[in-house]
Amino acid sequence: MSALKLAVIGGGPSAFYVASRILKLQPEAQNIRIHLFDRLWAPHGLVRYGVAPDHPENCTHKFAQAAEDTRLRFFGNVDVGDTARTVPHALQLPLGSIFKNYSHVLFATGCTLPTLHDALPPSAYCIPALSLVHWYTQHPSGPPPPALDKLSHVSLIGNGNVSLDVARMLLTNVDVLAKYDVPEPVLDVLSRSTIKHVSIIGRRGPLEAAFTMKELREMINLPEASMVPLNSSLITPSASASDPPLTRQQTRVLRLLQQGSKCAPGSTSKTWSLDFFRAPIGITPPPGSSSSAQLSLAHTSVDPKTSRAVPTGEVSTLSTDLVVTSLGFHGEPTVRFYDPGLRHLRAIEGRIVTSDGHILKNVYASGWAATGAKGVLATTMMNAYGVADAILSDWKATSGKEQDAVADPQVHDLPPLNANPVLDDVPEEVQKALEQKTVTQYDDWRKIDQEEVRRGEVLGKERERMGWAEARHLIS
Repeated sequence: MSALKLAVIGGGPSAFYVASRILKLQPEAQNIRIHLFDRLWAPHGLVRYGVAPDHPENCTHKFAQAAEDTRLRFFGNVDVGDTARTVPHALQLPLGSIFKNYSHVLFATGCTLPTLHDALPPSAYCIPALSLVHWYTQHPSGPPPPALDKLSHVSLIGNGNVSLDVARMLLTNVDVLAKYDVPEPVLDVLSRSTIKHVSIIGRRGPLEAAFTMKELREMINLPEASMVPLNSSLITPSASASDPPLTRQQTRVLRLLQQGSKCAPGSTSKTWSLDFFRAPIGITPPPGSSSSAQLSLAHTSVDPKTSRAVPTGEVSTLSTDLVVTSLGFHGEPTVRFYDPGLRHLRAIEGRIVTSDGHILKNVYASGWAATGAKGVLATTMMNAYGVADAILSDWKATSGKEQDAVADPQVHDLPPLNANPVLDDVPEEVQKALEQKTVTQYDDWRKIDQEEVRRGEVLGKERERMGWAEARHLIS
């Protein structure tokens, strides 16, 4: 059979799940090579830089196991593509170099940009949740630390799991967080926080909330913050026979909200609230010497026919020091095969679709890059396994046959994929960067991982993260 030399752009969960699936299904095939390229120097993507530090995931052992297969290689600090550089110290590798060296290409780049609110542009009083996530996970492109010692009230727009992650990080005592994978500089900022209340604002009601039971339960059980009780009308099941029956998830949510928080209202110095049926329509900067901005909120209800939030005509204002928008994520609009209508790459069953609707042979997308930002890690895994199966199916079906070129305005300037690649070669630019110790491999990560864990043990915590400067010194 012809060689399967797959370049995977991205080094997060989806990338590793696809790679591990292919290698597991083809344990004896020596004509397979899989090379993962990530713009970040550390592997595992969202698991390291997106999941809250007090939510350690146990999937990385599976990724480490896959990396033991000599047919798989990881190259970190490599930014593939021709768009603006997002990580200054990363090698900029043209997509054409990938096409020249590989027979198959998979985009597993996720959705890397926050969805912004039209009425709430980023400002000194309004930031996307991704800024806070990148700060407390020490993402290489993370912003400077926030001035939490100047805030009393924070408003989160959106009630998905990321919102609850941010709220939990802001309301949990640093002594509790200190045992997890929270960097010392982050703990230092959190220890000086003056935040007393976090409002979690959603356009619809508790039956439509996007958070999971696990996330809600953790908020309910916060040891030093109490939930503001909800109006009973919001959490009482409807008795109307015309309303559809509640799902098991909805029933559990209502039951948990009826119980209220573990800490009784008024017994804690910190509080949080779920502000349902509110949609932000604008923000006014603080007047004069006041530190609080005015967040304008339209009151809403749920249209029973469409399940969408519709305004009731009533408006109120909320005094707040910082607004954090947490409305989801989307792909980078300037990358190849991005569909502005979908807000992610165009793909059908993992296969990239050209602008005129044709399947582009041997080019794929998996995970959020292909589906948009939805689901949990288990969802990503199942999608990745399906894409891996598609890659293997296409490889076996076309092995040894001539490949027809597909003309498309998005790919006409790219060289054709290499039907006869040299299995163990890497792009010339990457090879040169490897010699200069500016590109990381999985063995480098193992050294860094061990050192981070060792430093954490000294501090009595899970690990203490490094930045690129320290990591590069360790592997040089």
